[in-house]
Amino acid sequence: MTVGTQMQQAIATVQNAAATMKTFSLETQDQQAKKTFEQLAQTFDTALNELKGREQYIQNQEPQYKQ
Repeated sequence: MTVGTQMQQAIATVQNAAATMKTFSLETQDQQAKKTFEQLAQTFDTALNELKGREQYIQNQEPQYKQ
């Protein structure tokens, strides 16, 4: 498995986690839980941006990782 493939899997995993937290936030009536889920979603979104930036860096530095 290439670094590019691993990075794509990591990005997909974090996207899924963020989406799950957003769904939980929308489905709960508990305001404290809603706030917690929203904060977690925001944390995952921040991590996602970092991973995408890293993926872009890897692709620019090592074109063979695009595979």
